Amino acid sequence: MDAQAPQRALAWREGRPVDTATFIAQVERVAAQLPDAPAAVNLCEDRYAFLVAFCAIVRRGQANLLPPSRAPQAVQEVMDAHPGCYAVGELALQPAPAGYRQLPSLDADIAPLTGSVPAIPAGQVAVIGYTSGSTGTPRAHAKSWRSLHASTTGTLAMLRAAAGDSFAVVATVPPQHIYGIEMSVLLPLLGGVGVHAGRPFFPADVAATLADVPAPRVLVTTPVHLRALVESGIALPPLAAMLSATAVMPPELAHAAEIRFGAPVLEVFGSTETCAFASRRLTADEHWTLYPGVRLHPQPDGTAIEAPQLDMPTTLADLVTLHDEGSRFRLCGRHADLLEIAGKRASLGDLTRRLLAIPGVEDGVVFQLDEADAIGVRRIAALAVAPQLDEHAILDALREAVDPVFLPRRLRRVATLPRNETGKLPRAALLALLDGNGAGAA
Repeated sequence: MDAQAPQRALAWREGRPVDTATFIAQVERVAAQLPDAPAAVNLCEDRYAFLVAFCAIVRRGQANLLPPSRAPQAVQEVMDAHPGCYAVGELALQPAPAGYRQLPSLDADIAPLTGSVPAIPAGQVAVIGYTSGSTGTPRAHAKSWRSLHASTTGTLAMLRAAAGDSFAVVATVPPQHIYGIEMSVLLPLLGGVGVHAGRPFFPADVAATLADVPAPRVLVTTPVHLRALVESGIALPPLAAMLSATAVMPPELAHAAEIRFGAPVLEVFGSTETCAFASRRLTADEHWTLYPGVRLHPQPDGTAIEAPQLDMPTTLADLVTLHDEGSRFRLCGRHADLLEIAGKRASLGDLTRRLLAIPGVEDGVVFQLDEADAIGVRRIAALAVAPQLDEHAILDALREAVDPVFLPRRLRRVATLPRNETGKLPRAALLALLDGNGAGAA
């Protein structure tokens, strides 16, 4: 925390800046009202309220629990896995999780903190994040304060190279996800960055929120949101950079966004397990540059990662090739995404890219089914958002682009894909929608 800059604008909320000294005073007030417990689910919608609750929970020596979504069932499952925990938020929820605590008003006048900034032990677990469930059951991963500080260092250096030493962040992603934590919670806490309290969704809201903060501005978003901004034709206030994660960035989208908004599109590479550990600008180079101190070790079924934020090496399912003496890498897909049918090979990522390239397909995904057919082959399925096309037209277009053995045996046209708040697609939701049981069926 910025102990030497008590007047620094840590956040913008309701059109006004909130300085660091006021923020810390509110943290101390909230922390004094929290119960004794090992952990808490932070359900705050307002990003500034999330920041206050996040630090108050840590101040009490507790961990912030980040469920894979804020759906009541997902929240309850995480709370069941952490006996004695509670939930906190700024809204009067109905129904509310058991033991729910509503924050006091953050609008009331409060005397700014005048003493020293409270220290957080480096080894304290500050976050327990859950994976999204896009590849199966969500899994928990604990992050110490030291680990979060270490991962922020590389991201901050990358962004400062594009936006300068001090900049303002507007994020379309929620703070409950590890990407949102890194880019809209840790940056203001550890990097001298200001953040807007809102989470704009529609293009006009994004433009208005950006106008609320001073330049230089960094927009933290996802490929799904970025595509909506480009296609809307809306004008945005001047940007220093656009930052994206959670899904692969199509090269044509990166080019279109840079031309449309006059700023670089940067990406960070990471996961709930590792936090961010590499970055790139796709319009300049498809290769990823590793953060200082990060080392990759390719393996047959993935890649082992050594990084300053990791206490021990962690293996991800991503397949890479190393370049420039190991300082950069090229992503070749995920081990689970690789397909081999009738002696031929393809990847789900490339098949999805070809589906999205069909004129009239607004969104889509190709995935492999769990069950094998009579000859032992796990067949391919697809979902597509294409209001002006039918399934036959989509399949005819795919036949022109992919080998027949990789054509989806089941393709369903839907109104929307079941993306979560960060644009990811939980596998269970895809399977339900394929069978006509999920929200978004056409």
